[in-house]
Amino acid sequence: MLRKAALAVVSMFLVVSLFTPSSQAKDYPTKPVEILIPFVPGTTMDIMARLIADKAPKYLGQPVIAVNRPGGGGSVAAAEIVSSKPDGYKILYLTNIYFAITTKTQKIPFDPSFITPILNLTQLKDGIAVKSDSPWKTFQDLLDYAKKNPGNMRWAHSGRGTRDHIGWSFVFKKAGVETTDLPYGGSPEKLAALLGGHVDSSCMAYAPIKDHIKAGTLRYLAVSSSQRYNDLPDVPSIAEAGFPEMGKLAIYTGFYVHKDTPPDVKKTISDGFGKVTDDPEFKKAVEKVGEELKLGGPDFIKEAIKGAEEVGIPIIKQLGLYKGK
Repeated sequence: MLRKAALAVVSMFLVVSLFTPSSQAKDYPTKPVEILIPFVPGTTMDIMARLIADKAPKYLGQPVIAVNRPGGGGSVAAAEIVSSKPDGYKILYLTNIYFAITTKTQKIPFDPSFITPILNLTQLKDGIAVKSDSPWKTFQDLLDYAKKNPGNMRWAHSGRGTRDHIGWSFVFKKAGVETTDLPYGGSPEKLAALLGGHVDSSCMAYAPIKDHIKAGTLRYLAVSSSQRYNDLPDVPSIAEAGFPEMGKLAIYTGFYVHKDTPPDVKKTISDGFGKVTDDPEFKKAVEKVGEELKLGGPDFIKEAIKGAEEVGIPIIKQLGLYKGK
């Protein structure tokens, strides 16, 4: 009797094992895959995600659909990943800053540790921009104006808790100036506000305003980096301007999935997207956008999160925005 019972248990285990996620993962993907983008269309991350989605079917064998899920500085898209089935059919395109800082400035209704990184794609280029016909030729000019006119200098960012908001708020506070910050939904809205004169300056990613920079309608006063960008050699870094903390808050954009996604599925996604980054047409498209690839695996992303936390958490505490444990 015991022997029959034991055999029955073994048989049941074998049947169940045939349908475990790791077994099913061998056939992944068998249907379209979604990339969730946490910002509105027209942003740099939207553009980059769509470039990946355009080329990935060639290497994954299924359609890859870019879906915008803006809101909460990334929390809307992140929440969808946490609540979704961990099967790799929903992939999150997000930044290290979200995990390092944004989650510390919000009371989010989920555990961000349920999201795990698989592949880093870029280090985002951005900076503080003004219209070319503005009276400010340097970042110091802008600070001098703000000092003489407390509260009058209006600047745009992409929402509370984002690196735009946190980093530049810190810069202006350290500079001892009083400003008026205005949140917008993303790059297209910020660009319209800047060109329309509704704000004096704006934190802008490079890709959406590259043509305006080249045409001379906009100019960067400083880039949000520890060093100058190779294709913008005449624009000083924010570190050069005396704010190295901001320069250390580098934005790395990468792909994440639910932590319980089977290892084989993670590998398939990583390998497939990795092949996309080697595609000559993709590289040419990225260069045209104005971004540069900064490839890295899960460990690279984890270190990027850790590095941003070391700099960012003291900043958000100083700004009175810390809501972490």
